Amino acid sequence: MTATDSLSVWLRVRREVDWQRAPALERVPPGRDGFRSWCEGPVRRRDPHRAERLLAAYALAREDAARRTPLDFALLARWQREILGATRAPFRVSDAYAKAGRERYGLTSHTRADFDSCLRGTTDPDIPPAARAARAYLDVAFFHPFTDGNARAALVTLVHVLAREDIVLPEVGPLQTTRYADDPAGAADLADLIGLLNRR
Repeated sequence: MTATDSLSVWLRVRREVDWQRAPALERVPPGRDGFRSWCEGPVRRRDPHRAERLLAAYALAREDAARRTPLDFALLARWQREILGATRAPFRVSDAYAKAGRERYGLTSHTRADFDSCLRGTTDPDIPPAARAARAYLDVAFFHPFTDGNARAALVTLVHVLAREDIVLPEVGPLQTTRYADDPAGAADLADLIGLLNRR
């Protein structure tokens, strides 16, 4: 039996979530950079090379945020090459699976174009920054564009979207939880969590 296409489910849920109710964020960067602290702490203790690659990708993402570089797959692939220490990071060429095969992310002729369309929404001024960041994180998670490292790509994308608004979260560890494509409340809760972390 073929697993339900979780990407299609996410795209439906994405339209249903009331993103406007996301909390307002403070645009003054705090003294502590949560992403850098996460890399220097638990990530480095587990794998120093992974920490260095993540920090290199983060530096690129912050630079692109400062330059207001348009966010699309090509930009993410540039970061992903740093994350993976690879010379290439192409868009996947077949269906992808996660959560021990319980989630399938389908691939069609328009999947990559749909992904870029979603990423363009990260600069939509009508959507609060916390919602844009949460939505971008989930877009990367459920489009699952890469064959490896999608969770790391999703987090770098989230911090990039916030950096464009001069927002740096003092903590990112709580963002590292399993999320499901069919959970509108969970999607909205991610935006709320970003708001909570912003105030710490």
